Amino acid sequence: MVSLSTARRTSFHSVSPEQIIAAQTVASKIPAEIPAIIPTEIPADSKASAPAWFTDHMLFHYYRCRRRLHLDSHADPTLKDPPSDYFTKLREDSAQHRQATLAQFQPLSRPTYPKYNWIAGANATQQLMAVGTETIYGGILITQGPGDTWYRSEPDLLVKCAGRSWLGDWYYVPYDVKLGKKPKPEYQLVAAFNAYVLAEVQGVWPETAWLFLKEKQYAVSLERYVPKLQAALDDCLDPTNGILSNSQAPEVFISRSRCDMCPWLSHCYQVAKDQNHLSLLPGVTQKRYPTLVERGLATVEALATAEPSELAAAMDVELPVTEKMISQAQANWTGSAIARLQTSRFPLTPTDIPTTDIEIYFDIEAAPDKDLIYLHGVLVIDHLAQEETFHALTAESPDQEETVWFEFLALVERYPNAPIYHFCPYEAQTVSRLSDLYGNGGTNIEGLLNRFIDIHKRIVDAVALPVESYALKHLARWMGFEWRDADANGAQSICWYDDWLRTGDRTYLNTILRYNEDDCKATYRVKDWLVKFAQPFWDAENHAENP
Repeated sequence: MVSLSTARRTSFHSVSPEQIIAAQTVASKIPAEIPAIIPTEIPADSKASAPAWFTDHMLFHYYRCRRRLHLDSHADPTLKDPPSDYFTKLREDSAQHRQATLAQFQPLSRPTYPKYNWIAGANATQQLMAVGTETIYGGILITQGPGDTWYRSEPDLLVKCAGRSWLGDWYYVPYDVKLGKKPKPEYQLVAAFNAYVLAEVQGVWPETAWLFLKEKQYAVSLERYVPKLQAALDDCLDPTNGILSNSQAPEVFISRSRCDMCPWLSHCYQVAKDQNHLSLLPGVTQKRYPTLVERGLATVEALATAEPSELAAAMDVELPVTEKMISQAQANWTGSAIARLQTSRFPLTPTDIPTTDIEIYFDIEAAPDKDLIYLHGVLVIDHLAQEETFHALTAESPDQEETVWFEFLALVERYPNAPIYHFCPYEAQTVSRLSDLYGNGGTNIEGLLNRFIDIHKRIVDAVALPVESYALKHLARWMGFEWRDADANGAQSICWYDDWLRTGDRTYLNTILRYNEDDCKATYRVKDWLVKFAQPFWDAENHAENP
């Protein structure tokens, strides 16, 4: 097991990760002088063993994906995707948030050292700590790990506190600045790693490690997270079974929520496609996958022939969950749409997806970093006149959000009997929120929301389709629809809106409007397909009831 103790320093009492101690309680264990623990260079024989470093960044990526840790360390970097515009924007936003947060701690002292010379950086950091510098920004902390591995930590801040350590009558607490709103587990795991390496450097554990999030500060429980850190380091660095000591990367698993911005996505996706991997099947999660493998259901074909009740018992889930998973496997295996019948009846009725003289298709574009809804896209389908009219109600500057909100209310009030189709709950949730924020302008919001129909929910409840995802693009493309701009997506539209605000170039704005119009038309395509698919079931049911 990878050790987290300080036992290698004979001058300091070993600290177990299960027994985090407060800095103020260890005065009797502190030596008279600060131990010289950082070598001027890593021993030559350690450089032959990869990796020479295990860093906080590696730990962060490990938590997101075990496979990525291996690929980052061993795979051909030319296989990586270039960073997307949205990823670049997030990185820039994160840097701005970090600078704004650091402004609260002026003055800041930063160690100076040659770029990428981590040993020099660690020594410069320890020199600042040794003289009691109040706040250290961009410090480098190093301690020896198992075998030839060295741990390297780069907390955003080290803040001086009163209490005994090897340094004297003070010690340091690590702070990390994160753009996220919530203390994600990966943030906390890295914070625990920073606290551990810091404890090795100063000879005492801080009581906590702090996260500066977008809207609050958060104290990480080291008592809870250091044992998790121990397990993570075992998984990464064990000389026999650790990820980094293995010549083979961990099994691929495509999880859209975790993989979308990973630079290895295209590479891993191709591996998964070549294997027809079960993770490409909607409903197969990382939590469910091991049970499927244990039961010999590791392929789409095998899952398609599984018995739902037996699988439900094995997975400890409700029967509808496994019925849905198996019908999904059947759809993907056969390449055809399969109705999710309930007691031999189609689960939707014509009133669930009504076709009326006039129908509305609604899609919103937002800038989450600005807490802004800048576009209400409304496609009006007039079946009688055989006309399609798209309305792009646009806040060309952020201060116009309220104006376009009332323009939207006025537009939909012109068609009081039209159902309003949208894809996923976001549009309905946003209408409710904007009503609370700006008022309803005399519109009955409850009545308006009663007209909203989430076509995504309708289709996933009623049909299994041979797709890898029930996102709008996957569904509509399977149904034959194509966007005019192939690279357009919600994340890219956020970048385009930033570009519009920065440059005033209407090319960016017009591209967003075209993308939003296509989203509305794609929603219409999905609704139209679903009605046509359901019609034979409705006809048969009507004939059976009225022979």
